[in-house]
Amino acid sequence: MTALVWCTFPDRDTAERMARQLLDERLIVCANIVDGITSVFVWQGASDTSGECGALFKTAGELLDATVDRIAALHPYQTPAVMGWLCEAASQPTREWIEGTLGRARAE
Repeated sequence: MTALVWCTFPDRDTAERMARQLLDERLIVCANIVDGITSVFVWQGASDTSGECGALFKTAGELLDATVDRIAALHPYQTPAVMGWLCEAASQPTREWIEGTLGRARAE
């Protein structure tokens, strides 16, 4: 099974560093980085707005918890919003790519 993890970052450089770290650690096979996000949120009881950069990470279902935990541990925010979910549907080639790539990495 495949999984996705979504998280926002203060800027593109931070998101890219996170993606490269997770790739090096063989926790993900891909990160899609999205610039220009406006986040409207409540933090410590006050409403605020901030520009951020988002990233969607692709991983294997069995690595979902480890990926979420690792992003949270490395993230510069005090309380990062890191959310992941199992994918109920993915194309066969996508599943083979993710599982095959991460399976080979774990076997090494």
